[in-house]
Amino acid sequence: MVPQPLVTGVSPKEGPPGTRITIRGENLGRDLKDLIGLKICGVDCLLSAEWKSSSKIIARTGSGKGKGDIIVSTKSGGTGSCTVGFRGFFVQIGPLQESAVWIDETQTVLNQLGRRGNTSPLAAKDDDDPLGISDEGNKQKSEEEMLELFPECSGNMSLENFSPAWYLLENHQTASFDDLKHGLTNMRRSARTRSEGPIAFVKTNIGAILDCLDSLDTMYEKFSEDDIQRECISSYAVSLMQAKSCADGLFQDVLGRKDKADATRNALNVLQRFKFLFYLPLNIERNIQKGDYNLVINDYVRARSLFADTQVKVFQKVYKEVESRVHAFREMLHDKLMKLPNTLEDQKKLIKYLNHLECKGDPAWECIQNQQQWLYSLLTECKTHHINEPDEPVINQRNSINGAQIHYTRGSRTSGYFGEAGWKFRTPQKVLFVEELTEIMTNNFPDFWKLGHAYMSGNLTMKEEGKNVKSDQTNIFKQMVSSTIKYFSNIVRAAFLPKSLENLAEDKLKELGIWPDSQQEISGAWLPHCVRYVRSCASSLCGLDLPSDSQELIHELAFDMRTNCMFTMLKQAINDVRSLHTKETWVVELDDEFGGTTQLPALFENIVNEAIQHLHEVVVQNRTGEREIFGHRTVQKEATSLCTKLLEAFAPCLEQLAFSKTEQVATSPVQLRYSQDKNTNRDQEDLIPTKDKKLIIMLSNCNHTKQHIIPRLVENLNKYGYVETNKVMQASQDTYNKLDEKLFEAYIEEKSDPIVGTMEPNMYRGHFDWRHCRQPNDVRNYLKEVIMAMIEVHAEVHSISPAFICRVMVKIVDAVVEELSRLIQCVPEFGTNGILQARLEILCLQHTIEIYKSENTITSFKEALEHLPDAAQSDKRKMEELMNKFRTQMKFQLMCFTSDTSTA
Repeated sequence: MVPQPLVTGVSPKEGPPGTRITIRGENLGRDLKDLIGLKICGVDCLLSAEWKSSSKIIARTGSGKGKGDIIVSTKSGGTGSCTVGFRGFFVQIGPLQESAVWIDETQTVLNQLGRRGNTSPLAAKDDDDPLGISDEGNKQKSEEEMLELFPECSGNMSLENFSPAWYLLENHQTASFDDLKHGLTNMRRSARTRSEGPIAFVKTNIGAILDCLDSLDTMYEKFSEDDIQRECISSYAVSLMQAKSCADGLFQDVLGRKDKADATRNALNVLQRFKFLFYLPLNIERNIQKGDYNLVINDYVRARSLFADTQVKVFQKVYKEVESRVHAFREMLHDKLMKLPNTLEDQKKLIKYLNHLECKGDPAWECIQNQQQWLYSLLTECKTHHINEPDEPVINQRNSINGAQIHYTRGSRTSGYFGEAGWKFRTPQKVLFVEELTEIMTNNFPDFWKLGHAYMSGNLTMKEEGKNVKSDQTNIFKQMVSSTIKYFSNIVRAAFLPKSLENLAEDKLKELGIWPDSQQEISGAWLPHCVRYVRSCASSLCGLDLPSDSQELIHELAFDMRTNCMFTMLKQAINDVRSLHTKETWVVELDDEFGGTTQLPALFENIVNEAIQHLHEVVVQNRTGEREIFGHRTVQKEATSLCTKLLEAFAPCLEQLAFSKTEQVATSPVQLRYSQDKNTNRDQEDLIPTKDKKLIIMLSNCNHTKQHIIPRLVENLNKYGYVETNKVMQASQDTYNKLDEKLFEAYIEEKSDPIVGTMEPNMYRGHFDWRHCRQPNDVRNYLKEVIMAMIEVHAEVHSISPAFICRVMVKIVDAVVEELSRLIQCVPEFGTNGILQARLEILCLQHTIEIYKSENTITSFKEALEHLPDAAQSDKRKMEELMNKFRTQMKFQLMCFTSDTSTA
């Protein structure tokens, strides 16, 4: 069984009779023959129905009024149902309104003509419903009631005192709010239809008009067939012409006013359409003040496209004013573009605005040239200012500002602001110069390069001009970039590397700036700071993908600044090391591992390590794109030479301290400040050791430096990438070995000469004679004094550096034994007691220095004993007794010759 038809949608949902609607649903017939019925609001509309498919039908509505259902009937499914509805309404056509259907005027015009006292058919339009909604069930109020509610008003739409509220209460009192909304929509649609004019009316009702024409053609054919004599048609034509003339006469005034109103309306429409032109000068000023430049340009481009070639004088006058405002706007944008500093984005926007406004010339290229000149002027002004600005004079440290004191320290040493005597300086002008100069380049050159690169890429020019950019101006821009980079590099070189510009002409050197003699030299403490700024600037500029020649200039400047900084700091470190002798306090610090040393080796190591570490952080460590600083052979050789000198510089300092005459002991400012006593200088002199003690202290410092500090420093150099460190190590070790030998020989000479020099006088004290001496009963005092002198040397060396005891004592013993052997061999003749006395002293000394004997000692003892005659057996026993006595009496003194087994 086939389901019944079901209507589920309709479009539109309302309209007057004859409205073309689309009906959608289900089972609306298998074909056109299957469709047997269609009722819309109870009116049969089957004749106008067009079956499209089982789900779509197109039809025209009938004369139904109000809201009703759409019912479809088919042979297969029978009468269907509907879930939607359609609302029909009638549109009352006035005498001056176009209509595509025949209007029955019997109830409107003719009835009004028959009424007395009514001369105008327009005054009676009681049936006219502009809202097009039903007024069924409306209970009208009396005219007296309406006047009470709306005094001095009327419900007649043709009168000036028309009141909409009166009209609604009078005609649609019972209408719902939704009905009123539909009525408003209908009234707007009707007004829009009337405003669209005859062409729109014909387009809307083309079907009805064609039907009318067909009907007229059919009627004409019928009349022509029936009217053989052609008299009826002629009479009909005459009647129609008379009717037309009569109608024209009736509505001539109305139609004339209508034409005049249409003309006025058309003129107002034209003014309304182009009102933006008349408001454009004012809008341009307002938008410029608000900064909305895009809107100004868009309005101008639109006005130019519409009115540039207009022949209307009013439009020409207004457009001329617009051109005047836009010209001033161009000048303002151009001045703003040329005014620097300015951000890159703002410059690009301004150039784009000027291009859209068809500014004369090439604003982008002018901006690039102006920016290069501005950058040149900034660099020159910076250079001139700092050359002419003198360094601030020194100020005593005690004159602190607001009680505050500024310290600039590098590691454990104070430098930069404060020197030896505590003087304070301002930052040097060269340092301020390089800070400001690199900041100028870092902040401004990238915008200059990016702007030029965008211009070369054609992004800042109009499309038709972009083709000539690369061929005409690329080389010029590259020269501008290269000259700017070269100028920056040369003025930096003129300040820090003047020797690198020796090949330039004198006038070129003056242009780059000649720094005063007072500012020529800059402390090595400030150079790393300057190198940081130059390297940072070079890194920033080289990240812009500059041309190869410009990048080479930047890399070469950074490389030369790094090498100059490294050489200067190494030289300053060498000078600092060489001046360490002024900081010696002669306070020996004992250590179980290193022995006794003063603070100088530690200060030396700190200076070198600080210099190496500081150089690594600032100079040696490479950044992306930078040259390897040790990749150049000349730099390698110079760095190796300076590192060698740096490690060797401590040796002259030690030598100077060891062999210098009495000097003041280095003291701190705190000690000087509070040492007001008259005996202060005497106390300081007491702190200075004797020459022999100086020698052993410096010998200990030298040995500690050679064995521990130099290897650590070389290892540190190797760690931070320095090359040829083996050469540095070898040269340094040779230097300190020579110093060690020199100090050792001087110390041995200083300690052995007094001992050896007193042996002979003491030996023959009291007119001693080897031939007639008494029988010995003990070792004579001169030998005991020699032993005590050696013990004194032993104690002195042990108090400084126990590691040197064996080395020193061996040499002292060699000198003593050699002198004793010489004295014995110089005796021409020995008596019996003399032989015994000499042999006793030789054997006792030999026993005492047993642990410090050497080949020379053994030879000297052998020669001395061989020079003596052999002793008798009884003398040997006596000799043994005397030796035991010596050991017993000198037991305490001989402990230092038996307990020490250390080796040098």
